[in-house]
Amino acid sequence: MSNQLPVINLMGPTASGKTALACELYERGNFELISVDSALVYKDMDIGTAKPTKEEQALYPHHLIDIITPLEVYSAAQFVEDVCPLIDDMHERGKTPVLVGGTMLYFKALLEGLADNLPNADQNVRDAITEKAEQEGWQAVYDELVAVDPIAGQKFKVSDKQRIIRALEVYRITGEPITKLQAEQPKNQPYRYTFHNYALMPDRLELHKRIEQRLSKMWEIGFLNEVEGLIVKYDLNDNLPSMRSVGYRQALDFLLKSDLSLENKVEMENKALFATRQLAKRQYTWLRSLQEIHDFKTYVTIKQAKEDLRNFFG
Repeated sequence: MSNQLPVINLMGPTASGKTALACELYERGNFELISVDSALVYKDMDIGTAKPTKEEQALYPHHLIDIITPLEVYSAAQFVEDVCPLIDDMHERGKTPVLVGGTMLYFKALLEGLADNLPNADQNVRDAITEKAEQEGWQAVYDELVAVDPIAGQKFKVSDKQRIIRALEVYRITGEPITKLQAEQPKNQPYRYTFHNYALMPDRLELHKRIEQRLSKMWEIGFLNEVEGLIVKYDLNDNLPSMRSVGYRQALDFLLKSDLSLENKVEMENKALFATRQLAKRQYTWLRSLQEIHDFKTYVTIKQAKEDLRNFFG
């Protein structure tokens, strides 16, 4: 394949306006959309993920939405495995892929590749690690990691629960530290693509306002009812990756672990708002780290992005 095959990466924090911009590109007729979002992969998780509605998806089809149940696990490695054939198929049909979303780890995996000697996620191993944390505390789990992988211990804090789980998971499966395996394995980069990276990075105060508005709308249109339905349909627990999505964790705790009082409901909504703001903060950090390595065009406003992309793509 030619090494000039274009892939447009449209990144940004939650509520930054990425989807609207991607849909405008789609209307130009030569683009197809691929979701880069670790929450949109889950079926039946619609309101809390701000998933495009069925009507919107009919007008602007997105690949990699609604592909697994909330009981299943999806990884960055699986994303790369799924997205590359989609990109190739689009190129063969003369289309330009537009990858849109806020899961920066997936973008990083696509841009830089992943070590292919790391084992896939093992839910049983993860459950065992989480059970230890519940019984002995996260400090004990972190201490175990430091003992078997001191380099990872230096990189992570006790609060980096998901990273600690993954590092310990790799060690328990392979007997080798994840940092050693990552250092030994050359990365398998998708050299055949030419990436055009764009990022929407609104002013923080403006973004916080949009996040608050989005969450208010979610509560109004029935987010809690959605989570109640998920509890009925699936055997959910808060250790599932799907339930670590912002909003869902707080709603699940409220529905399963509280007396459902108005006071607790307000507390839950405030926690969800705080968690979403923290997510946006992490997304900004990810974006800045990616920008240190890769070429980017960054926009503060959607209007700037639309004008520039309109000029770029004609």
